[in-house]
Amino acid sequence: MKLSLSLYTDPTVIFTSKYGRVGSESFSTSCKFSALLFDFHFTITMEEPLAQPDEDPVEKPQIPEKLAATTTTTTSETVKKAAKTVKPAAAATSSVRKRLDSKMGPGLGPRSGSGLGSTSSVMKPTLSASLKTANAVPAAARRNSTGGLPEKRQSNAGSVAGRKTSIVSGSEPVRQPGPEPRRSSLPAVVNKASSTRSSVPETRKSIPVSPVSRVSKTTPTGSNVSKQESVRRSLVKPALSASSTSSASRRIPSTSLDSSGSSGIRRSVSKLSSPSSSRSPAVSSGLRGGSLSMSLDRSATLSGRRKVGTRTPESRDSRFIVLPQVEVKAGDDVRLDLRGHRVRSLNASGLNLSANLEFVYLRDNLLSTLEGVEILKRVKVLDLSFNDFKGPGFEPLENCKALQQLYLAGNQITSLASLPQLPNLEFLSVAQNKLKSLSMASQPRLQVLAASKNKISTLKGFPYLPVLEHLRVEENPILKMPHLEAASILLVGPTLKKFNDRDLSREELAIAKRYPAQTALCIRDGWEFCRPDHAAESTFRFLVEQWKDKLPSGYLLKEASVDQPSEEDACRCHFTFVQDGTLSTDPQLVLKYQWFMGERMLSNFAAIPDATGEVYWPKHEDIGKILKVECTPLLGETNYPSIFVISSPVSPGSGIPKVVNLEIQGELVEGNVIRGYAEVAWCGGTPGKGVASWLRRKWNSSPVVIAGAEDEEYWLAIDDIDSSLVFMYTPVTDEGAKGEPQYKYTDFVKAAHPSVSNVRIIGDAVEGCTIKGVGDYLGGREGPSKFEWLREKDTGGFLQVSAGTSEFTLTKEDVGRRLAFVYIPTNFEGQEGESVSIVTDVVKQAPPKVTNVKIIGELRENSKITVTGIVTGGTEGSSRVQWFKTRSSILDGEKDLEALSTSKIAKAFRIPLGAVGYRIVAKFTPTTQDGESGEPAYAISDRAVETLPPSLNFLSITGDYTEDGILTASYGYIGGHEGKSIYNWYLHEVETDSGSLIPEVSGLLQYRITKDAIGKFISFQCTPIRDDGIKGEPRSCMGQERFRPGSPRLLSLQIVGNAVEGATLSVDKKYWGGEEGDSVFRWFRTSSDGIQSEIWGATTASYMLSVEDIGFFVSVSCEPVRSDWARGPIVLSEQIGPIIPGPPTCQSLEFLGSMIEGQRVSFIASYIGGERGNCFHEWFRVKSNGVREKLSTFDFLDLTLEDVGRCIELVYTPVRQDGMKGSPSSISSDIIAPADPIGVDLEIPDCFEDEEVIPQKAYFGGQEGAGQYMWYRTKNKLHGSALIDISNACEDVVICGKTLTYTPSLEDVGSYLALYWLPTRADGECGKPLVATSNSPVVPALPVVSNVRVKELSSGVYSGEGEYFGGYEGSSLFSWYRETNEGTIILINDASSSTYEVTDSDYTCRLLFGYTPVRSDSVVGELRLSEPTDIILPELPKVEMLALTGKAVEGDVLTAVEVIPKSETQQRVWSNYKKDVRYQWFCSSEMEDRKSYEPLPTQRSCSYKVRLEDIGRCLRCECIVTDVFGRSTEPVYAETAPILPGIPKIDKLEIEGRGFHTNLYAVRGIYSGGKEGKSRIQWLRSMVGSPDLISIPGEIGRMYEANVDDVSYRLVAIYTPVREDGVEGQPVSASTDPIAVEPDVYKEVKQKLDLGSVKFEALCDKDRSKKDPSMGSLEKRVLEVNRKRIKVVKPGSKTSFPTTEIRGSYAPPFHVELFRNDQHRLRIVVDSENEVDLMVQSRHLRDVTVLVIRGLAQRFNSVEACLSSPLSLSIFFPLYF
Repeated sequence: MKLSLSLYTDPTVIFTSKYGRVGSESFSTSCKFSALLFDFHFTITMEEPLAQPDEDPVEKPQIPEKLAATTTTTTSETVKKAAKTVKPAAAATSSVRKRLDSKMGPGLGPRSGSGLGSTSSVMKPTLSASLKTANAVPAAARRNSTGGLPEKRQSNAGSVAGRKTSIVSGSEPVRQPGPEPRRSSLPAVVNKASSTRSSVPETRKSIPVSPVSRVSKTTPTGSNVSKQESVRRSLVKPALSASSTSSASRRIPSTSLDSSGSSGIRRSVSKLSSPSSSRSPAVSSGLRGGSLSMSLDRSATLSGRRKVGTRTPESRDSRFIVLPQVEVKAGDDVRLDLRGHRVRSLNASGLNLSANLEFVYLRDNLLSTLEGVEILKRVKVLDLSFNDFKGPGFEPLENCKALQQLYLAGNQITSLASLPQLPNLEFLSVAQNKLKSLSMASQPRLQVLAASKNKISTLKGFPYLPVLEHLRVEENPILKMPHLEAASILLVGPTLKKFNDRDLSREELAIAKRYPAQTALCIRDGWEFCRPDHAAESTFRFLVEQWKDKLPSGYLLKEASVDQPSEEDACRCHFTFVQDGTLSTDPQLVLKYQWFMGERMLSNFAAIPDATGEVYWPKHEDIGKILKVECTPLLGETNYPSIFVISSPVSPGSGIPKVVNLEIQGELVEGNVIRGYAEVAWCGGTPGKGVASWLRRKWNSSPVVIAGAEDEEYWLAIDDIDSSLVFMYTPVTDEGAKGEPQYKYTDFVKAAHPSVSNVRIIGDAVEGCTIKGVGDYLGGREGPSKFEWLREKDTGGFLQVSAGTSEFTLTKEDVGRRLAFVYIPTNFEGQEGESVSIVTDVVKQAPPKVTNVKIIGELRENSKITVTGIVTGGTEGSSRVQWFKTRSSILDGEKDLEALSTSKIAKAFRIPLGAVGYRIVAKFTPTTQDGESGEPAYAISDRAVETLPPSLNFLSITGDYTEDGILTASYGYIGGHEGKSIYNWYLHEVETDSGSLIPEVSGLLQYRITKDAIGKFISFQCTPIRDDGIKGEPRSCMGQERFRPGSPRLLSLQIVGNAVEGATLSVDKKYWGGEEGDSVFRWFRTSSDGIQSEIWGATTASYMLSVEDIGFFVSVSCEPVRSDWARGPIVLSEQIGPIIPGPPTCQSLEFLGSMIEGQRVSFIASYIGGERGNCFHEWFRVKSNGVREKLSTFDFLDLTLEDVGRCIELVYTPVRQDGMKGSPSSISSDIIAPADPIGVDLEIPDCFEDEEVIPQKAYFGGQEGAGQYMWYRTKNKLHGSALIDISNACEDVVICGKTLTYTPSLEDVGSYLALYWLPTRADGECGKPLVATSNSPVVPALPVVSNVRVKELSSGVYSGEGEYFGGYEGSSLFSWYRETNEGTIILINDASSSTYEVTDSDYTCRLLFGYTPVRSDSVVGELRLSEPTDIILPELPKVEMLALTGKAVEGDVLTAVEVIPKSETQQRVWSNYKKDVRYQWFCSSEMEDRKSYEPLPTQRSCSYKVRLEDIGRCLRCECIVTDVFGRSTEPVYAETAPILPGIPKIDKLEIEGRGFHTNLYAVRGIYSGGKEGKSRIQWLRSMVGSPDLISIPGEIGRMYEANVDDVSYRLVAIYTPVREDGVEGQPVSASTDPIAVEPDVYKEVKQKLDLGSVKFEALCDKDRSKKDPSMGSLEKRVLEVNRKRIKVVKPGSKTSFPTTEIRGSYAPPFHVELFRNDQHRLRIVVDSENEVDLMVQSRHLRDVTVLVIRGLAQRFNSVEACLSSPLSLSIFFPLYF
């Protein structure tokens, strides 16, 4: 036996749909997740190599739609370096790992192969086979699905296969030195092989392939499993022939990735780590197990090969193309695989095409026609690649409506024009053909179009593909076209995601946006693609060239464009025609417009209803859609073909509204109300209430805002006359967005004709009162309006009594009469308006009243005074006066008044002696001649009664004018008894000044001269005050001379202080003799022997004892000196002493230096107290709690971190030479400030995965705070400036942590870590940052796995999972074990995936999952086994629900139907393991408050007929299913509602009654269906010939009385039968013939209509509030109707003329209403403001009136009274007759 291995790499990729394998295509494809695939071709021969045909695209398993929505994964960025690995076949078998160079030549591209099944499945292939030699021999090359194998492929494949190959022992795998990203394990579907396999003891060779994108977990468990549930495939039996002559001699190893061969593997998708990941997923598969199965059968041979795509340098950005699922289970009855059978015709015998086929693989045959494919009506995947089709002839595919994937690659097709529209086609491959264009029918669901390696040179005829995502046109002549990608973007639209295996270029996307909207249509029609800056003009010329024969003769199209459409904003189209070189002004040329809406540029546009103007307003639902407007030129009566213009997509509105138009309505006359109307484009915002304001603009001036005018309506005032108004409107949306304000001017406002309204009289009509006439003037500026007052005469009429003033004072002549006020309005120009008058009530006489009461006369004792006043209210008679006295100046009635006299008629009074000092009060009581008295009035004197004023007759000052002398003042008083006179002394600088008051001697007659008064004059002032408080005139007396000072002298002199060295002595003295000047002091030192010497320099009032004074006596002398230099006698003080030495003292102590951390501090001390000895000092640190800590005794102190925030205290102890210590002196510093923060050192130790990294750092600068740390991950080690500026160093730098310590994660493995440290003080002050990097990359941890467990995904499907740790996971190994009841654990062969589907062999056993972790660099960890599962048993048959068919109504048959779950497992359980189904029927019975069911013994079948006795009771059916193992399911119940009687219904329903509008109608019918309850009846009207029904409100009874409103209508009665228990039956209706007018009424109405003008008498109720109106509240009215109008007239009387109350035409909304509850009333409504209710004498008259009005309204208004001759009434009045 010879085994050859060949590695093919051509540009073919495996296409993977969302849920399964779908096929291959001849180009490298980019998809929604990146993958790198290899294509491996295996050939196992015994005598000679076999040429293997390519594999087929395979069917996909069916997956629920909910899962489909969650399984789409995003793509990752491509890896820059493709490392390729393969996991070992099994843990117990030997393997050889081989590493391939990632930089393969172009000949090692991917080869077409079977797709990978599962949701965007990606797996790594692991290849192992029995090898007798070290190097495998490549298989013979042949033409494959990509159009042929390059000649150099064989050598390349051989070199790869034979390079770096080694054979090792079975227990030692070969490790890869290079790192490999970790991948997730992928669940797969395992197909059982029907044949046994022979063991292969030889070693196996493993070929590494590209890595899988790393994920967070090893297995797709948890949320990943829920999102990407693995799909179980049906077990596909191998297509092996047992009778084949050579089948027993050779077999093919079952390594196929699809389900068409003898075996397969199960597939699912792992969730990718992130969209930004730079690693790509890979495909893996492998030979699991140690046996080979072989066959000569061709299909088995095909399934034995394994092909995956590889990434070449040219396709590094490749992705998978994700196709929609094929929702069909691929069973043998729906699948046909005849690849490479040299089939020439689809009608050939033995081909066995049937309508049930869904997957048909006919590639690599000799087919040249599609005749016979019509039968494949259910086919979903059709592979016709590599045949001899030349096309056209694709019409037979029109029957394949379900077709989803069509493969036509590798043929000789020249055109796709005959390819029909396939409604479900999602994938189309036409690569390697001879197509010159892609012109074909529109494919509404096509997502992938592969057309590489053709002869396409134009985009003309490009089809409408609304959902196309991937477009491939490599190796076509059209690639020479510039910006081909941009043109494709324009043709396809926003759904396009990939072009030629790459993501869309940003540059091409930007270029595509620069082209005009009509570019796509022009490209499809053959326009030559050009640069975007020339495209607008070029496309316009292209379209004009197409339209030139369609335009009106003599006209040229100059412009055709449309504005950029925006939501709720005006979009205007522009079509301009020119004639003879000038713009056309020919009125005959008319342009008609029609707007259309479409989803895409190439889509079919639908006309927008009513959008036929030049402007269209896009709505919110139009956003994103394309507008098209067609312009149809109309010249005369000739309609020319339409031309069009396309817009760009409708953009969302800005949300900022704008005003489109403003209008102002109303007459611009003073007093009128005008209104502003704004037309607003809301531009996507919610319409809100705009802000309106009015401004006034005078002539030649700027507009001024009118205060308060903030509404759309505005009342024109007088200020608006001769002004122009400005209406300003600012649109505002509900969201608060404001648009630009717009304004509109009006013409100038005119003044109204002068008029006055609301004339009234203000004031009481009482004698003596003043009344005033006022009114509201209107009519411009008011001029000299005229006013007149007229008094009523005794003989009647009025007599003018006043003119020219609006006020009038009522006099006695007016009493008992009325006054009239006449207002004649006059404007400023003198124009008079209509006068308005008003009359007062009768003027009443006023009661007597006195005003202006006064007291006249001198208020002195015994003087005569008189009271006067003005009396009104009749003729004054004997008025009386009474006099009083009071102390108060305020009157409060007669309170506190003392009577001086009685009430007398006399008005004069003499002041008595007792009134002196009091105020006089007069009480005046007015009295008329008839004796009527009025209210008294009081008058009070303005002051009290006076006597003679107090005064002085003499005033003098006596005494000595020397300092400390006493002066005495004396005076003489006259003017009554003296009270407390006022005394004041004043000092004067000169005799003429006013002087300053001496407050301390105020009120005294004596004054002692003080030192402050020396040199000044003095005066004395006396103010005489009588005992009653009356002051006299003040009088002053000036002193004779200035004050003189005394002679200077000292009264005492002594020394104050201690006779101790260092003490300060001071002088204590008392001076007298004026203001002291600079007295002279001299200090003397006296020895013990009496020798006195003056101390030089001691001339002040104080002296400090020094060392020289020790042992001496000290004294002081003082010579007093006055301020004017006058000197007194010298005085010598007593001696003090002897002076003794003072204690040693530190006189001053200061710090030297800065109180900042790190600085050196010293001090300076000043000593006194004898001769200085050995003084000493100590440094202390003072803590916050006051505790002192001794630091040192040095002369300086270095401040440290411990001192920061604390104070430093220095204690200095002075010591005299004799050893005496003085009191220690101390000084405390301010709080020590910290130094600037500095990072001294930063170092990162070696880093290991999952081990915390603690950097070593040193800090200085105060208390260290929470510094800023930033960990970076870099691919390369940074140095120098790049390290300092690490955040901007390169794109590879990633922030991975922000704390001091950091634990490296998986992402950090292999990368360098850098730490950015910003040293920060505790107070937030920051220093200069430091950056350090690790010396070596992060080392990965050893691979381990934990928490290995088994999870049941679904019935019979288990998933193994575990938590991997230790660098990037490589090709970890999975295994499954079966544990028997005896405890034996058996390895399950071929179970090497993370998911496992139980088989019959697993029943009654337990399952274990084995997980061997393998790191990406091939380091293998320890195998971990999960806990065993529960005993595996098949599912019980389940009944999803039990349904009852039939109705729960007496006599009906109920049938129990069990609903089986649709899952494949339950379907198989029911078909294989169900034994029987048992039924039991129950009937309910009421027991107290609960319901119980009793079995019906004989009812054990699935059907039951409802009996009479079941009415009102419930029925229940119980169902129990038993399987072959004797297990029974839980009972499933189905219950009915209480059994009901039959449905109520009504039969033979009819309406009785004659057919006139005055008759009574009744409804009759026969009811059945139980006892009838409250059945419902509704009366309606129906127009003859119309299906519409008009409800008659309130008519729900069995009887109905017709009226005029029913004329010409059919009456319809709808009868809804209702049973006594409320159950309703089906409504039944009956109708009458059209109701006709009663003959008598008809005759009268016809006569009046022929006349054309009729009058009716009626009554009008003016007081509608009365429920029972009497004749007194009804007024007569005349109703006049004619052909054109109607009016209601109030008849005239003796005092009034006839007046028209309502008049109007018959134009809408004119109508006449009836009152159903009153047969005499009708209502005529002319419009919303004019209506009237009328009453007539009888119903007959009301009917005639209403019919005549309606007849005239219909006859002469609705039909346009343009017919001159009268026609028959039946023409104009068909509704009534």
